[in-house]
Amino acid sequence: MEVLWAPWRLNYILGPKPEECVFCIPEHTDEDRERCVLARGDHCFIIMNMFPYNNGHLMVTPYRHVSNLTDLTIEESNDCMLWIRHCTTVLEKAFTPHGINMGLNLGEAAGAGIAQHMHFQIVPRWNGDASFMAVFGETTVIPEHLSSTYGRLKPLFDEITA
Repeated sequence: MEVLWAPWRLNYILGPKPEECVFCIPEHTDEDRERCVLARGDHCFIIMNMFPYNNGHLMVTPYRHVSNLTDLTIEESNDCMLWIRHCTTVLEKAFTPHGINMGLNLGEAAGAGIAQHMHFQIVPRWNGDASFMAVFGETTVIPEHLSSTYGRLKPLFDEITA
């Protein structure tokens, strides 16, 4: 039997679940690296998923704690879409994926893991990335450590905001 290492998962499995919303981030940027925040827009920010479905899994999240798309102002909605486009450009440069899944799950019944604070999912995909591990073992293999992915993506987002 082969062993797959995903050491960051242990914090999720054993660690205490935060009482505060993980998407309500402070205005200062001191914790951005620790929280895996890659960029900040006027009305939203880009954060890496700490427990990704695939390498480079990003989320675009409004600053405002809202649970529904219709709760966003036009400005917030437009800023989210702009950053979704930027995420696509960055992922294409950094990883050359064969495709990208984008989605928004509104409400727990729709699959939202954190239904109280809406967030758009952006997941790069490659032909064959749903290998036998995902199909038969219900396991996903993430080939790169989160901090390495952060280091690869952060300069590309910095170019956008410069």
